[in-house]
Amino acid sequence: MKNWIISHLTKLRYMTGLVSIALMVISISFICIRGLNWGLDFTGGVVSEIQMNSQITSSEIEPLMDAGFKQDVIVIAADEPGRWILRYAVPAKGETYPAIIQVLDPLHAQVQVLNTSIVGPQVGAEMASQGGLALLVTMLCILGYLSYRFEWRLAAGALLALMHDVILAVGFFAMTQMEFNLTVLAAILAILGYSLNDSIVIADRIRELLIAKPKQDIEATNNEAIIATFSRTMVTSGTTLMTISSLWLLGGSSLHGFSIAMFIGVLTGTWSSISVGTLLPEFLGLKPEHYLPKPESKDP
Repeated sequence: MKNWIISHLTKLRYMTGLVSIALMVISISFICIRGLNWGLDFTGGVVSEIQMNSQITSSEIEPLMDAGFKQDVIVIAADEPGRWILRYAVPAKGETYPAIIQVLDPLHAQVQVLNTSIVGPQVGAEMASQGGLALLVTMLCILGYLSYRFEWRLAAGALLALMHDVILAVGFFAMTQMEFNLTVLAAILAILGYSLNDSIVIADRIRELLIAKPKQDIEATNNEAIIATFSRTMVTSGTTLMTISSLWLLGGSSLHGFSIAMFIGVLTGTWSSISVGTLLPEFLGLKPEHYLPKPESKDP
């Protein structure tokens, strides 16, 4: 029975690896062809702060603002009750927006516009460059850690799994043209940490088995490592997805992008650590000899 499971698990890993490669190609194609729908954090926009009746909720404000401004207006609760921050795009040349007080008049909430400011595209471009730099630095730090922790073949598998997760998450936003803002970028960085943890658990188990069973085939070793860590992986991923789903449903529109990116990242992170993270070391020729202590040379 065990041999049957192991043999079929090998075929399943190969099949999921091919699916992962296909999804990566599709995601990269969407990113290159369609690009990302950059949010106001990166393109600039208008930020207005209003004060109104504290009993009014964001679910009452958003439909009126979206209809009045003919766009998706981001509504964020401020520190004080009844104070809200509205974020929307700068009107095009020759166009004007209606007064916020007029748009929210159906609420009968005594709306007061406290201040309005414009975030220029230069600030948005700076945020985009800083976000990209943060992502690059994170990847380099992870690469350095993996190189120190594992033999380079196992490290390459974990790194490819990380790239797989990020590419698929970003590709989804390129395909759907959902807004890509700072909260989504924060989710991408969180995905790196989650996927890295999952990949390290399986890679550690593979390393232990390579040392404990040096005569066993690498395919069987990888399958045994996956089986040994499968329950832990499913419990961790399941509880994380439950938390993210609650945040998605109850966190409001301002956290939708973050929740969706995290949801995709946890799914792909679980998938890639099992398939991508174990397949690449096999193709690169990972063997038990790479972790067994080298015999000391005797002096003549």
